[in-house]
Amino acid sequence: MSQTLVMKFGGTSVGGVRALRQLIGIVRTARETWPRVAVVVSAMSGVTDTLLAGAQRAVAGDEAEPARRAAELRQRHVETLEQLARLNNAAVARAAIEACLQEFQTLCHAVRVLGEASPRALDAIASLGERMSAPLVAAALTEAGVKAAAVDAARVVVTDAAFQAASPDMEATQARAEAAVGPLLETGTVPVITGFVGATPGGAVTTLGRGGSDYSAAILGVALEADEVWIWTDVDGVMTADPRVAQRARTLAELTFREVSELAFYGAKVLHPKAIRPVVERRVTLWVKNTFNPQCPGTRVVPDNGQTPGSIKAVTAFKGQVIITLEGRGMIGIPGIAARTFAAVARTGTSVAMISQASSEQSICFVVPCASAEAVQHALEEEFRHELARRDIDSIASSEETAVVTVVGAGMRHTPGLAGQIFTALGQAGVNVIAIAQGSSECSISLVVLSGEADSAVRAVHTLIVGED
Repeated sequence: MSQTLVMKFGGTSVGGVRALRQLIGIVRTARETWPRVAVVVSAMSGVTDTLLAGAQRAVAGDEAEPARRAAELRQRHVETLEQLARLNNAAVARAAIEACLQEFQTLCHAVRVLGEASPRALDAIASLGERMSAPLVAAALTEAGVKAAAVDAARVVVTDAAFQAASPDMEATQARAEAAVGPLLETGTVPVITGFVGATPGGAVTTLGRGGSDYSAAILGVALEADEVWIWTDVDGVMTADPRVAQRARTLAELTFREVSELAFYGAKVLHPKAIRPVVERRVTLWVKNTFNPQCPGTRVVPDNGQTPGSIKAVTAFKGQVIITLEGRGMIGIPGIAARTFAAVARTGTSVAMISQASSEQSICFVVPCASAEAVQHALEEEFRHELARRDIDSIASSEETAVVTVVGAGMRHTPGLAGQIFTALGQAGVNVIAIAQGSSECSISLVVLSGEADSAVRAVHTLIVGED
């Protein structure tokens, strides 16, 4: 099969005329060296939020707000289209945009009448941003001499019915991709595919979760048997730290899959966490690049080889978290406490970011988002109501707002003293560490600090990567 490249462009990369002209240049350049190029696009920046906000106003009974937001979105998309494509190329895209806005108002009317918006309805509404973006980008590319066609991923990506966080059926998706996208690639046409969107086997529109366009690119990269997947964003690649926090943050030339997975999960927003798994399983080369600085090589994500020299590569902070602690002398040596704890947490639908347990088993603490803390605490109090009554468990308590600071570097376990350096740097910065966790792989060390100390902690650890200012 000819070499295939899948490129994903995020919201800022399709957010306006300047960004789209950059996109056109990037695709045109790629077509010079890649026989088969597929493009995956997000909604224009801010559009999904606008759509969902209009839906929520409709649920609250506001009849006028959806129409106002539709007019706002129409103006933005049509004005952008008119600057990038002329009549023939623009006509199809304009009709598609208008159809999406009509569907938006119809769906908003339905949720207003019902007084609630189901996850299925919200997915149908949230998908409209990408469904307006793809025809616009396809028209702009065609106008610029790059033959392109919009493809609705609802016809390609087959998912389960877990609305708002759907998972793909890769076998069914591959078959659909070969049928719907393969012929376009074979004729040299660039398919412009809606990111973030899929559909159940019965055709109900689903979404892959916020930020899911990265995941779409990975899914389609695998389904189309791509050689490489390039994620285009608005930074030069994966950085050693958030440049807004650590001024000397720099782009990393290379990271392992495991390292970038840790960073993605713990707050580095340059790559969606779920985007890692499909490409690592099929060993597809993944790059993160900057739409606005395409000359920069970006960051290459490589497979883990188990031989990476030990070093600290990056540090990130995951804010808005709370520590839940179970404590009691009666917990010592009692089987099943941890299992019951996390079963109760799972029943609330909450994801646990980090776990730490004393070796005596006298206490367990774990980290959950602030928004879930109350529900989790109530679930635990119900689960252990008898143990609390007998004082086998003395307390179930939640902390004030904290942040998980994660230090990442594959092979850290082979380099003695790195953990000591980290804690020394934090101590010198006056940062108090509340809890610690390190996985057996020792690819990362996670530390919990008070939310107000998170930035200081990141800067302190970052000096171990780039040196003192």
